[in-house]
Amino acid sequence: SLLFYGPPGTGKTTLALVIANTTRSHFITINAVLSGVADIRKGIAEAKERRDLHGHRTILFVDEVHRFNKAQQDALLPWVENGTVILIGATTENPYFAVNRPLVSRSRVFQLRSLVDEDLRRIIEQSLTDPRAFDGRRIELDTDARDHLVSVANGDARAVLNAVELAVETTPADERGIIRIDLNVAE
Repeated sequence: SLLFYGPPGTGKTTLALVIANTTRSHFITINAVLSGVADIRKGIAEAKERRDLHGHRTILFVDEVHRFNKAQQDALLPWVENGTVILIGATTENPYFAVNRPLVSRSRVFQLRSLVDEDLRRIIEQSLTDPRAFDGRRIELDTDARDHLVSVANGDARAVLNAVELAVETTPADERGIIRIDLNVAE
């Protein structure tokens, strides 16, 4: 089992999905803010059925795992220990303080760090050049607008992508069919 620890937008959920896809494991998501022991039991029952009937592994992804209280975290322990589920927990809080010790001791902890500006610039470029993004619309992003979006994202890929999307969706195309995002739009 794994615990991913880091600020928002560093790829904790994405990394969990990549692991599930790469290992061809069934993926169940629980958000600790919205879920309780009943949701854990439901996920465990589904995982047991998949394992027993089809031999499939299940990754139980618990977002904001630090929000579960001690009893909720303890409810995961037997199923993590016996391999019914592979737990991947995501947290913005230090798991050594925010997650109970038995769960931490049964997990590998990985700290993810905020992305650097160059990472965010690459992410923006990929979003603008991917033909599947923005329905193939032609988009030009001025350098100063890109720099502004990167600076206000604070290392958060999700924030920078949301800002680019908002700029594209709220900016009309010019007479050539190009959506031009300048600093004024970015701000």
